[in-house]
Amino acid sequence: MPETGKPLYIQMFSIHGLVRFENPELGRDADTGGQVLYVTELAKHLSSRDDIRRVDLFTRLIDDPRVSDDYARPVEQYNDKCRIVRIQCGGKKYIRKELLWPYLDEYIDKTIKFIKKDKECPEVFHGHYPDAGYVAMNLAELYDLPFVFTGHSMGIPKKQKLLNDGMKESDIVKKYRIDVRIDTEEEILKNADLVVTSTNQEITEQYGIYTNSEFPEYKVIPPGIDVERFHPYYHDRLPEAEKTEFAKYAQANMLAQLERFFMYPDKPLILALSRPDKRKNISGLIQAYGEDRELRTMANLAIFAGIRRDINEMEENEKDVLTRMLLMMDRYDLYGKMAIPKKHDPEYEVPELYRITAEKRGVFVNPALTEPFGLTLLEAAATGLPLVATNDGGPHDIIGTCENGILIDPNKTTEIADAIKKILIDEQLWEDYSKKGIMNVRRYYTWESHADTYTKEIRQIIEKTATARPAAAGTANPVGKRLSKVQRFLISDIDNTLICDDDSRKDTGHKEELIQWLRENQQKVGFGVATGRRSHSAISVLEEHGFPRPDVVISDVGTEIYYGSDLQYDKGWDAHIASRWNREKIMELLAEFNFLELQDESAQQKYKLSYNMEPGKDRIAKIHNKLAKSRLRYTLIYSHEQYLDIIPYRASKGKAIRYLSYKWEMPITNFLVSGDSGNDEEMLRGEQYGVVVGNYSPELEHLKGVSKIYFAGKPCAGGILEGIRKYNFTKGVPDES
Repeated sequence: MPETGKPLYIQMFSIHGLVRFENPELGRDADTGGQVLYVTELAKHLSSRDDIRRVDLFTRLIDDPRVSDDYARPVEQYNDKCRIVRIQCGGKKYIRKELLWPYLDEYIDKTIKFIKKDKECPEVFHGHYPDAGYVAMNLAELYDLPFVFTGHSMGIPKKQKLLNDGMKESDIVKKYRIDVRIDTEEEILKNADLVVTSTNQEITEQYGIYTNSEFPEYKVIPPGIDVERFHPYYHDRLPEAEKTEFAKYAQANMLAQLERFFMYPDKPLILALSRPDKRKNISGLIQAYGEDRELRTMANLAIFAGIRRDINEMEENEKDVLTRMLLMMDRYDLYGKMAIPKKHDPEYEVPELYRITAEKRGVFVNPALTEPFGLTLLEAAATGLPLVATNDGGPHDIIGTCENGILIDPNKTTEIADAIKKILIDEQLWEDYSKKGIMNVRRYYTWESHADTYTKEIRQIIEKTATARPAAAGTANPVGKRLSKVQRFLISDIDNTLICDDDSRKDTGHKEELIQWLRENQQKVGFGVATGRRSHSAISVLEEHGFPRPDVVISDVGTEIYYGSDLQYDKGWDAHIASRWNREKIMELLAEFNFLELQDESAQQKYKLSYNMEPGKDRIAKIHNKLAKSRLRYTLIYSHEQYLDIIPYRASKGKAIRYLSYKWEMPITNFLVSGDSGNDEEMLRGEQYGVVVGNYSPELEHLKGVSKIYFAGKPCAGGILEGIRKYNFTKGVPDES
């Protein structure tokens, strides 16, 4: 448990968008919306606190000529306590979030490497959006630390909306991987220690429709805004107010952009600002404006729908929305009355845009069909703009708290138009809404208050989970933290290596001596087994013989990896070895060989086909020839002149050990491996130290004389101890405190 009052280190994850501290490209596409601003502002404001020692915001490294070079920087420092860390996965091109799911385990592995290299673990992992939630959840499990989640938007409501819009379920699954997303969200809710939401509506109407919604704790913490940047419009009138040159330029540029669209630019302005997404209901606002002659007469309409260059090059959703905007502008003949600028700068131009609209006594409108929160409503309100907004989600809470606008049904265009007119016509109402918005945003919606509540909640969840978890975890040293510290690793086969199964070869004294050595050196040497057994069978036999629980179990001939006392499955290894594995085709082709006998069903696994095969001339060559002709990728292992295992090309005990070396940032030369038979040969070869125990099978005889492979005289545990002494395995490794 962290010391009371000890400054915290928080790792936040926001993987799929274009994330940077300076001038975020909000609205560039569907993946670069308000969530990007949320995570960057939260990180910045947390880092300003004395009770936070460090905040790292993890995102994806993108090196793509279509986007800024900023996103290719591995580390972007904001201050000495806050930075963006970019981890590469799934190549370097910028791809939409739905395509990232297959690469998230790669992201997890590389984040583990980063943590090991950085030599500091956080106190909590916080995932933003389901993809990052998946990453944070798995890291939290591995390091036995609290897992916090913020969904921002959820898959089930999105699926229902797309179905209501007439999209086929098969098309939704194909385009958005919505089935994977929803399954992941269910898993996240089952494992999250805390879910942070912006509104109560999210809890009841979004999370509440999930099967696992009852598992986590929830805390409503509305996001804040920078009230200095979004200062009230009347500040600019005061004699002591002095704009920066950037702000002056931004104001002039916004005015110029608007005036080139309008015939009468001095009219009040109706402003909408959002991504070009169908859910934002931009067409509903245009229809409301276009069909109301009185509204068209009294005010101009300006819609800033993201950032665009060529509509034809955009995603289908954005292309459809923007094309419809242009067609509706033409249908209602809104030339001279409606502005649709192609770009805007969120850092400087958006605040000036709100203030320009307020100076013109205008209204900010959010007509979205669904709105999880609505950060632009707070920004507009802080500058003094009255609001007209959807009665869905966040706007209900914001306008209810600030009392600064009118809620509308976004499906009723006349209701949208009437609400806008009511505010524009009633001067006193406009003043009342403007003042209340300015005052109440500063009272309820600042980043300082958000960071304060957030930190208190995080500290409580850390203390609560720290007291609850040790008994469940079964160890005071979580495997993630442990493997980040050990400097050597002993990995051994079990049967006839660690443990002799022939009574005539039993050497209880050596076995007990090895067990004692493992206990004495546990602070600096990790212990693992690599076996053909299933993981639970491996643990059972080790316990039966008195061995300590291993840190790592490589089971099923190197096709599965598990960690720690509760056998946490390594999904990264699973994803790695799955490439080009075709189990069904291999079994079909080998069915014609009568010298092969499939072992019992219990021996067969997702990534392992197991046969019995007596020795015979050219039998292995025939198998290779058959599979190679079909261009199949595989690894074939024949052991004890009896057992034939066929596993993925990328899998084996040896490859699993090299994967552990890579993942946990431990040189392969710091590993000692021991075995007795042909299915151990591949893991014995290489830069690691190898020990062949004295009771080895004849199939290993040809390894004699190979560099770094020692043939011991004693069998089983005695032979392993010989190898440890031969290599002076713990020399130069200090004891960990």
